[in-house]
Amino acid sequence: MSLYRPTGSRVWVMDFWFHGQRIRETTEMTSITRAREVESKRRQALKDGSAGIRKQQHQTRLLSVAAAEWQETKKLVWSPKMCEIAKNSFNHLLPVLGKKLLVDIEARDVARYQKARLAEGASGRSVNIEVGILRQIMRKYGAWARIQPDVAMLPERQDCGRALTGAEERILLFECGQSRSRLLLPFVVLALETGSRFNTVRTLQWLNINLTNRCLKFGKDKTPSGTGRTIPLNPRALETLKFWAQQFPNRLPEHYVFPLEKCSRSGTEESFGFSGAVIYETDPSKPIGDIKEAWEGAKKRTRRHCPQCGDGTLTSKPKPATGYVCNPCHWETAELPAALVSVRFHDLRHSAVSRMIAARVPLPIIAKIVGWSAGTMAKMAARYGHFGIEELRSAVESISTRGNPEIEAGSPQKSPQPDVAETARAN
Repeated sequence: MSLYRPTGSRVWVMDFWFHGQRIRETTEMTSITRAREVESKRRQALKDGSAGIRKQQHQTRLLSVAAAEWQETKKLVWSPKMCEIAKNSFNHLLPVLGKKLLVDIEARDVARYQKARLAEGASGRSVNIEVGILRQIMRKYGAWARIQPDVAMLPERQDCGRALTGAEERILLFECGQSRSRLLLPFVVLALETGSRFNTVRTLQWLNINLTNRCLKFGKDKTPSGTGRTIPLNPRALETLKFWAQQFPNRLPEHYVFPLEKCSRSGTEESFGFSGAVIYETDPSKPIGDIKEAWEGAKKRTRRHCPQCGDGTLTSKPKPATGYVCNPCHWETAELPAALVSVRFHDLRHSAVSRMIAARVPLPIIAKIVGWSAGTMAKMAARYGHFGIEELRSAVESISTRGNPEIEAGSPQKSPQPDVAETARAN
């Protein structure tokens, strides 16, 4: 029976199968005659579809079914990171829109979804990624063109990311060196000194490193412009790789520079250092999967560094039992400072680009090093360039300095404004 009334309800519900999909929806009618009319129109709407019989058959899939089919076809070409992004997006999309047929998803449904996600605290970037995946699924089955003109993507922040100062870099690298994961420090140093993305460094192999010629060649990157690029090694990156190579005397060219391995779990990452760690189950034929635990632990330990003197360590006060004090300078605080907890791994790339821009390296060279395309070079430079007020002050001061020969020669600057008294006498 395609129409029924649930127990205790006066409203009729339609329940039927169409192209292998079960359609069970309320008619919102208490009259059986009107309910039959609603059901008839619903069946006809499904038959008509949006454009053609073949396309319409695809569009009568539930979003959850279409998403599973689409994801299955993409798994072979997706990176592990993309698989994780898709999984997280589906965790938000499917509970809200998963039970809708593709042909029933309207622009207003997408707008309501965007508004709800923003209310949950999601960023515009995250919501756009989720809607982008929805768009790919609907486009595959011919359902996106119908709503495309009315769907607007959300504005995204362009000021995300930051550049580390010299002091922050020193503290962070020190704590990376104290990690029980022996590869954290060389991994972070190489990312910082080359401005490379996490996955590019993670999948680096020894055959792509030329210590004699002081350069390396990265494999697959996020963009075609970054894939296969060759980067010279500066002194710190070179010495770091030489030291790291000594840890693998039997390495082969096809082995990964940062192999999959495990280390002892005794103690906690926040306090336990590399000196006592035991490394085991090293498999150089596979790259390390993630460094999140070690990376987060190193950032948390930066909270113990005294922000007052810069050299001391904050320790818990014995009396009273709350608060912290720096032994060298005796600076006290009730709570540990935030320090570098909010720093992202991608901020290492921001730092590298900002320093090259500050050193007046031409943009085409920076683009070649970090893997930007020619079309996005200026946009990326604006996003990745982070400068302090003193750097900006020096820039604007150079405007008048370089335009005035007297200042360039070192003579006192003469005011460009005429003397007020002389002007009054002349009049």
